[in-house]
Amino acid sequence: MKLTHLIALKAIVLATALPMTAQADSLWHPAPTEQGFTYHSDHFKSTKTRAQLMAEVDAARKDGTLALMQRGRSVPIKSSAAPKTRQQVVDEMRSEAPEAQRARLELYSGG
Repeated sequence: MKLTHLIALKAIVLATALPMTAQADSLWHPAPTEQGFTYHSDHFKSTKTRAQLMAEVDAARKDGTLALMQRGRSVPIKSSAAPKTRQQVVDEMRSEAPEAQRARLELYSGG
């Protein structure tokens, strides 16, 4: 009977200690504050080299996304689909179902 209690106690201690060890490597730690967490940037571990990061920054500078991000603007999403012509868009709008048209008008009218 004592052996089962000892095994159960070890399992409980192990189960309660494991989450704490997982949080030690995390950037965010729970805190008893209004915010509920603290941020520790020194725990960040990057998998990229400095050369890879500099290449990404140079690419962002060349395509204009770096300037947008520095000003807090959203970066446009690059589509892999071929762009549609104006006539294709007009044709799609004319042939859409009445339910879809109502939903679109509600979305854009704000109500």
